[in-house]
Amino acid sequence: MSPDNPDRRQHPRLKVSVPIELRPEGSEFPIRGATSDLSISGCYVEMTFTFPVGTVLEISLQLEGPVLALATVVTCDTQVGNGIRFTKILPEDQELLRAHLDAAEKSKEH
Repeated sequence: MSPDNPDRRQHPRLKVSVPIELRPEGSEFPIRGATSDLSISGCYVEMTFTFPVGTVLEISLQLEGPVLALATVVTCDTQVGNGIRFTKILPEDQELLRAHLDAAEKSKEH
């Protein structure tokens, strides 16, 4: 991170809306929503009922096929949304996500 770049993220996030299911560890009921931004390492989900920082989630992003990951809530904006960091994602799911992000970035350039 350079001093003139306050963005602490390792990977840039794109403003893309992708359907997502969030399931807190130990819960059998998913919460459905959509990302407001997305990167290879995390996302932001706008939601009224937020999770506290540190909550461990199982997530499913609905791209061309489902992309599954374990994640942790890293920011909580009460009644606005959560910043979520992916902590474990299979290589093949990471490739699906990367391909989706590459395509989204190319489409925004045109």
